[in-house]
Parts: sequence; C-alpha cells; structure tokens
Amino acid sequence: MHMTLLKQAAFASAMLLMAACCDRSNWVDKALDDALIQALSMAKQLENLPGQLPRTASPEGELVTSGSDWWCSGFYPGTLWLLYQDCGDPELLRYATKFTGRLHREQYNTSTHDLGFMLFCSYGNAWRATGADSCKTVLLNGARSLSSRFNPAVGCIQSWEAWDDFHFPVIIDNMMNLEMLLWASEAGGDTLPRHIAIAHADRTMQCHFRPDYSSYHVVSYSPVTGEVEFQGTNQGYSDSSAWARGQAWGLYGYTMMYRETGYDRYLEQARHIAQFLIRHPRLPQDKIPYWDFDSPAIPDDFRDSSTAAVMASALLELSRYVEGEEAAEYFAVAETQLKTLASPAYTAKRGTNGGFILMHGVGNVPQHSEIDAPLSYGDYYYVEALLRYKNHPQYTDPCAK
Repeated sequence: MHMTLLKQAAFASAMLLMAACCDRSNWVDKALDDALIQALSMAKQLENLPGQLPRTASPEGELVTSGSDWWCSGFYPGTLWLLYQDCGDPELLRYATKFTGRLHREQYNTSTHDLGFMLFCSYGNAWRATGADSCKTVLLNGARSLSSRFNPAVGCIQSWEAWDDFHFPVIIDNMMNLEMLLWASEAGGDTLPRHIAIAHADRTMQCHFRPDYSSYHVVSYSPVTGEVEFQGTNQGYSDSSAWARGQAWGLYGYTMMYRETGYDRYLEQARHIAQFLIRHPRLPQDKIPYWDFDSPAIPDDFRDSSTAAVMASALLELSRYVEGEEAAEYFAVAETQLKTLASPAYTAKRGTNGGFILMHGVGNVPQHSEIDAPLSYGDYYYVEALLRYKNHPQYTDPCAK
C-alpha cells in the first residue's frame, strides 16, 4: 500500500463527501457516526504501536493488540475501509491504507486457513475502494497460500495443524475464507481456487451439519483416506451443542457461496441454517444470541454481540435471495439485532472500550479467553451489516423526499 493508492482514492473520497444528503439524525447513521469516532480514536492509539493491530480490550478498557499473524488482524483495517466507503473521510483513507499495509507479509503465510479473514477483509476492501493493482497482487498471492492447505482426499482446506488425535481438523469458521478463493478465480483467471472452494463447501455441508441444520464446530478427517474421525467442538459448550458464532459462520458462508456460484444447494443450506437460528426457542427477544444455544446456564449466561453482528449481516444478504414473508422475516430479525447492538446496552460510549465499537462479545469460553469483551470481528461485521441495511431495498431512508 503506497501513496499511489491514496491518490487513486482521492477523487472517490471527494465525491462521497459531496454526496452526503442530510443531517445524520436517524439511528443507523448515528450508529455509523459512533463507529467512525471510535475507529479514529483507535487509529491514533495504533500509530504509536508499529506493526500492531487491534485484538480486544482489557477489563480496564485498555487496547490489547496482536501482530499481523493473528487471525483477527485484518478486521480493523477492513472496518476502516467500510467506514470510508460510507462517508469518504480522507483521514479514514489514510489510516485504512496505513494499517492494511501492516498485513503485507501475510500473503505468503501458508500456516493458517484464516487468510480470508486477514487479507480479504483488509486488502479485499481496499481493492474494492481503490482498484489498486497492488491490492490485487496481495490477494492473488494470499489465495495461492490458502489453496496450499487443500487436501484432495479430504476435499477440504485444513484449518489447524494436527495435534493428538486431530489429524486434519476443519472448523466451520473456514467457510468464511472461501470468498477470497472465488474472487481469485475470477480476478486471476485460474479455475483451481474456485474448485477448492466448492469442494470445501460441499464436504462441509455433508460432514459438519446435523439433521436439524445445527453445526459442529470441528470435524477432523484422516488426511490419507478422507474418513471422518471426529465431530465436536473446541469453543462450544459440548461436542453436541450449537456454538452460536459457529452457526453464524455457516449462515454467512453458504449465503456467500450462493451469491458467488448461483448453486441452489447453497441457498437451501443457508435458508435451513437461518431457520434453525431465528426459530430457536433460546434466541432472546432482542435477537442477541447466547454464546452457545445449549449452555445450561441460560438465561444467566453471556450474550455474544459478535454472533449477532455476523448473523445480521448474513440475514440481510440472504433476504435479497428469497421472497415474500421469508425475506421480510430475515430483514426484521437483522433490523432488531442492529437496533439492539446500536443501543447503549451494546455500543460503547465514545472514547471508551479501547476504541472498539461494540461491547459484550464472547471469544472462547472453554479457554477462558475474551469473555464479555470487545472483539475486532464483532465491530467489522457490525459495520458491514449497518451498510448492508442502509443499502437494502426494504430500508426506508429518512432522507428520501
């Protein structure tokens, strides 16, 4: 990411600023304004922390960072790019460019399946905003690195390295990293990444989902025969439970797969997952899920704002691919989730929370990590969902005459 990228986006920035239509007094624009102020506050903290990117905040509200190799590293730069696309603030452009550049080396990282999260959320949004060839190059290299983890015998990309009896572990989260492969096939003219993405989605649909369309978190295979050796969890309450964010990853992933391929089987899978989620008797009235739908501590257990953000973004997209009452229901659930997240119950006061937008995320309960804490991916999918909401056909713009 260089100064040329800044120049390429300067004109777009000016046009976006000129296009602002009215006072931003409605709740969704206020939510985006809150997000903008927090994101810029965090940027000023990060300027003095070379190579670092946001991860979470301490209980005292202090920013906790990671290096670029942490799976969450791309979310904050991606959030800056999303906000820039909304308002065209030149300061956002400068920071988005600066912090995206901190992920440059990860394009060659073959040790993780999370390159979609890391690179497509950052460089992918940068490419959409600027069209810069430098971004395209990083993404194509990243897609090649991710493809190197595919095993034809299994039909999947390996998520984690092998340990103990987990010889080839694949997690439901990996559905989120397939979008970069599908993009790379289109942008680079190579069919292999597309074939890998489709194979992975099909095998995951076959082996990760139970009859009620809830999902296991982890499925481990034999890397030699492709046989399923384990189905269970690492972050959920139990091997048989429905870890909430995992269900949202699946919903988002199959909705995206339908968009990118047009294959009806992916649309049907997304619809089934959506019905499992929105009709679940343990989904609260405000639509912010508990961290695991089968936790015995419900209703006195942690809610997960990050799950709600991912779910809302996915439901808003899915509602465009169905009709009638089904589309209206998906939109209404997402709207409720976003209004709840935008309320003081989940949106941090400006200048607090380490610069993160949302409070009350849940990272990994079994590992006692990042519980009731802000999470960079919660912020990213929240902002994405707000923008999808604003641009949705069912949204009524208060600025419209």
